[in-house]
Amino acid sequence: MKQDLYGMLGDLVIANRILAHEGVLDDFGHVAVRHPDRADRFFVSRSRSPEIVTRDDLLEFTLDGVPVDPKGLRPYLESVLHARIFAARPDVQATVHHHSPAVLPYTVIDDVPLRPVFHMASVLGGPVPVWDSRDEFGDTNMLIDDVPKADSLARALGGGTSVLLRNHGATCAAHSLPAVVFVSVRMKDNAELQSRAMAMGKPRYLTEGETRMTAEMLMGERPLDRAWSYWRARAGYGGI
Repeated sequence: MKQDLYGMLGDLVIANRILAHEGVLDDFGHVAVRHPDRADRFFVSRSRSPEIVTRDDLLEFTLDGVPVDPKGLRPYLESVLHARIFAARPDVQATVHHHSPAVLPYTVIDDVPLRPVFHMASVLGGPVPVWDSRDEFGDTNMLIDDVPKADSLARALGGGTSVLLRNHGATCAAHSLPAVVFVSVRMKDNAELQSRAMAMGKPRYLTEGETRMTAEMLMGERPLDRAWSYWRARAGYGGI
């Protein structure tokens, strides 16, 4: 069932709080959702730490990353990152950009890909691609703060759910807010488990078939509703 705008914006606030509580987002990072009635618009908070985002902080943007009504608020410098993924991927309804410390080692080591090591991380879709801004843009301030860099990142994401940014962080994309929260949290969990497993020996990774079939199951309504309800409760929204 299609969600109304008011309910979706409430869930966007909750998604910010969940991802902060689960250690995916800290003082930086952000989560965005496409407008339920206008595919050419999306919402993301003004420049504010995710754990304290409220409804009053939410801004509407075009797919060029331009705020429709800034309301005198400063947007995130990387709002365009979400804009161009939404522009490139009509199937994507929500996105997250984060710098989870557990994931960062996989952005700084060239020959150790982040790969699903347990079933919940099948939603990563296999070895996670790494986008390197230097390939097209040389030395930069490391932010995805203009359309060319955001389009380049969207191409690296391709049709998948996740991409790493060299020496920076990660971006996740999915068909709903609960789904993108699931992908983001499981990316962090998988990075922690993979690092621990590699310290013990050579990990056994999920096969391509296991990854595909398990991800399809986990991205269904029932598993996502169960996970979303759990994370809501942990973030203090269990009674709503």
